[in-house]
Amino acid sequence: MKKILIFYGSYGGGHLSAAKSIKEYIDTNYSNIETNLVDCVECINKFLNKVSTKAYSDMAKHAPWAWKKVYSSSENGSLSHISNTANRIMSIKLLKIIQNFVPDLIISTHPFSSQMCSILKKKNKLYCKIATVMTDYAPHNQWLVNSDYIDYYFVAHSGMKESLISSGVSKSKIYVTGIPLSNRFLLHYDRKQILSEFGLKENKTTILFFAGGAFGLGKSKTYEILQSFIDFLPDFQIVAISGKNEKMKKRFDELVETTHSNDTVKILEYTNKVPELMNISDLVITKPGGLTITESLASGLPIIIINPIPGQEEENAKFLEEKQVAIWIKKEDNPKDVLMSLFNNKEKMEKMKINASLLAKRDSTKNICNILLNNKGTDIIT
Repeated sequence: MKKILIFYGSYGGGHLSAAKSIKEYIDTNYSNIETNLVDCVECINKFLNKVSTKAYSDMAKHAPWAWKKVYSSSENGSLSHISNTANRIMSIKLLKIIQNFVPDLIISTHPFSSQMCSILKKKNKLYCKIATVMTDYAPHNQWLVNSDYIDYYFVAHSGMKESLISSGVSKSKIYVTGIPLSNRFLLHYDRKQILSEFGLKENKTTILFFAGGAFGLGKSKTYEILQSFIDFLPDFQIVAISGKNEKMKKRFDELVETTHSNDTVKILEYTNKVPELMNISDLVITKPGGLTITESLASGLPIIIINPIPGQEEENAKFLEEKQVAIWIKKEDNPKDVLMSLFNNKEKMEKMKINASLLAKRDSTKNICNILLNNKGTDIIT
């Protein structure tokens, strides 16, 4: 039986979701393959994982300027050397997990695990192939440490491939498959049933608004955007997901109550039906995490970007604006003006939908697994 070890990291949900999608596809479509999903930081030190995850959360939420500094320094500055040194030390503990499982292939959706595995391979302590799945729309040098010892790179778009080649990664290793996507976004849904389930009407434009999330967003700007929709677009209906942001949900609930917009605005604290909601939506408003962006593109949705975390999310936002699938509401922008200019331009909205569909790679997970497990390593996927 072939064994595949899949590593992810706890920082943000995209790494885990990508890893889960790959595991689910392999488990469903391949026989005689055992998969094991492992948090690369948690398995090394639970305390370190808890502290570092909280540090990332606190910086992203309360001091985004600090996270931007960390992001930049970890790419080229002194912090990059500290990070690489720490990974060399931690790789020793990771080796125990690898030796116990004895994988034929390692798939990594986080740069930490890619680095640690490449270090072990460089030291001749690891002999299986290593595949790195990059989960954002812009490369970062932390993904490319010891790239000579990584056998596969899977990236979101052709621009990333060119960037990796410029950084010295062999062209033959790089595959433009897109970011792994859950099979649920490929299914067909009963539109009427979903609208009815959430108390929505058929004849209204539907906006899906990711307003919270694990690390929160800029509260004032996010609140202002929802208020703009209610005040200036009364013929629309909105599903706003506040996530773990309890304060935001409270403010949203109060806004809905005072504006008497219960019929057109639905506030959800949590839902596991994002694929269904994207299926019936006409537009998504979100911060540009790699996972949500991938899901939105696969659903053919134009995107309004709000409050990206400095670093990787800002890079994602720039890419999406360049490809004309998204509009980024920046700190200095008036949300009302941005929203009105978009919704008064049906041609622009339609072009964004078309561009989203063209940019989407709906078979990303399938293609990654086929390349790795069927040796279909061609350069056809672009």
